[in-house]
Amino acid sequence: MELLLDRLTKQYGSKIAVDCVSATLKPGVYGLLGANGAGKTTLMRMLCAILESTSGEVLLNGKEITSLGAAYRNVLGYLPQDFGYYPNYTAMEFLMYVAALKGIPKDMAKKRANELLEVVGLSNVANKKVKTFSGGMKQRVGIAQALLNNPGILILDEPTAGLDPKERVRFRNLLSEYAGDKIVILSTHIVSDVEAIADEVLLMKKGKFVLQGTVQKLTEKANGKVWELTVSPSEARKWQARTTVANLRHEGKDMVLRIVSDNMPSKQAVPCEATLEDLYLYYFPTEEGGQ
Repeated sequence: MELLLDRLTKQYGSKIAVDCVSATLKPGVYGLLGANGAGKTTLMRMLCAILESTSGEVLLNGKEITSLGAAYRNVLGYLPQDFGYYPNYTAMEFLMYVAALKGIPKDMAKKRANELLEVVGLSNVANKKVKTFSGGMKQRVGIAQALLNNPGILILDEPTAGLDPKERVRFRNLLSEYAGDKIVILSTHIVSDVEAIADEVLLMKKGKFVLQGTVQKLTEKANGKVWELTVSPSEARKWQARTTVANLRHEGKDMVLRIVSDNMPSKQAVPCEATLEDLYLYYFPTEEGGQ
């Protein structure tokens, strides 16, 4: 299976949301990273054929996805950032409803829904109304509905929002196991989730892919740009005001700062091995804002 993005562009008036993006995606987990307004959600909506591109195209195994119609929808699973549900449906009723929309036979849908409710840890509340669920539980229902048709292409927009750390680990493990022969595209602001499971990372800024590669290859690009510096608490506030501080912690009466900078910030600074979060902060020292 191959999903080809060929010079994909989306423009709203004078604003370019996605700017001539190209990539070749094969089975594996792809982490899509970028600040708010980078174009991630617009890109994913085009990959789902929900939004028409201004120019460029998306090809599945050499065929343009809009020409495939139902055949493409049958291999697609999607969890949008703003996941909608019917509050008076139980979890099982909602999954059966989505299964019907996807054309899954009733007996098969019932079996699959039961399996997925078990996988996402909701089998004990399968017959409770979704409106009674916590935010994290609703998100797990959303994950289950995206997996109902065992999709070959799974697109997830902020899937771990609202999940506690244990739930996030469970979900990461599920994705890693699922993605053996499937294409999984995961967009999230939780960089550690991407670092844990992504085979490849796509770093998006102002509608373009500015970096693409494995976590190891990308973090190597940030080596030599991450420093640790020990200062007094009053100095720490000054450093935060004039540079990108990735982390700070108390050490006795002092503060230890992790600084992301092109240049050695001080003669006392010690170089550190970079993480994916450091790379993200290097490219996005402040959030861009927008949608």
